[in-house]
Amino acid sequence: MDGKVNKVVLAYSGGLDTSIIIPWLKENYGAEVIAFSADIGQGSELKGLEEKAIKTGASKCIIEDLREEFVSEFALPVLRAGAIYERKYLLGTSFARPLIARRQVEIAEQENADAVAHGCTGKGNDQVRFELAFKALNPKLKIIAPWREWDLKSREDAIDYAQDRKIPITATKEKIYSEDRNIWHLSHEGGILEDPWAEPEENMFALSVSPEKAPEKPLYLEIEFENGTPVAVDGKKLGPVQILESLNATGGSHGVGRVDLVENRLVGMKSRGVYETPGASLLLAAHRELESLTLDKATLQYKDILAGKYAELVYNGQWFTPLRYAMDAFVNSTQIRVTGTVRLKLYKGNIIPVGRKSPYSLYREDLATFAEDTVYNQKDAEGFINLFGLPGKVEALLDMTGALETNYRKKK
Repeated sequence: MDGKVNKVVLAYSGGLDTSIIIPWLKENYGAEVIAFSADIGQGSELKGLEEKAIKTGASKCIIEDLREEFVSEFALPVLRAGAIYERKYLLGTSFARPLIARRQVEIAEQENADAVAHGCTGKGNDQVRFELAFKALNPKLKIIAPWREWDLKSREDAIDYAQDRKIPITATKEKIYSEDRNIWHLSHEGGILEDPWAEPEENMFALSVSPEKAPEKPLYLEIEFENGTPVAVDGKKLGPVQILESLNATGGSHGVGRVDLVENRLVGMKSRGVYETPGASLLLAAHRELESLTLDKATLQYKDILAGKYAELVYNGQWFTPLRYAMDAFVNSTQIRVTGTVRLKLYKGNIIPVGRKSPYSLYREDLATFAEDTVYNQKDAEGFINLFGLPGKVEALLDMTGALETNYRKKK
């Protein structure tokens, strides 16, 4: 192995990959291994984690509750930006990695470790997200990525490695899904999902019921925001973590937030993932509706342009970059008046906005009404149309538009 390593801090989930990495690091680097697990809403997955890490060779296992930081410092900026990757993905894994890596670096510095390690494969996006964060926060730390070093070629090989060393794992060669869970989402990859034609098995889903099994009656729900940040559900003030927990339960019970996506990975290949994001889907839908009421046309359009770029930046692991801080400054300036309440109707997997109100609403009933009004002079529209249509009129006088239309119709 390249370079002497005395102590390494491993991002540890207790799943298949990181479970075998602890003994592998000891066997191949002869290093002390400190396991670090961030509680960002995995729930029961953390049960028995410390005992398992110690049994498999870690000198200690540090488990920290980072849910507040995860939601406030990572999830909510993405929500306010309206960032969605490739039309569907709400980025739950993408922005979790920078948080874990940030705390991992801090622990490495506290423990006088000279290396950090992760269990990401050489085909995925997470290796980039972890390592860009490591490099940005402490470039002196050595980075160990076992999947790029060892002889194991597949998850089946990893299962054999674990069984040979009697390491307890939950993955089997029959149930080989790769799952990542936090308070924002639950992702599923691998197994039959590697065939984009195969429908996901219903028993795979954990946060949501199928739309067919959702209640027959719709549920009405109100979400309140202050400056773009959710602060209450149905009139009850809650903290960010509590809001997500509440909306996950409510949305999941109505079949909301399932996403089946073939996405473009950063490393150049397409992959298929299935995601469950009930609470996040509700927040995003409500936030959009409130912005439609409180943002002017030009700001909303430019914000939509930025949202796609923001999503790509987060997906690509570029969280700790000057560009992301600059984007946040723009987004935060747009959220000053994104305050108000949105009413949603949930019905069999659908999120239907049915009402929105804000003290900063730019909607004027006296302007929008079809009834008689004294504010808007409809005769003014004639001059506006003449000016707005002037370029087209000039082109028509030169017979440019007619020729273009004729050629277009011939080609069809």
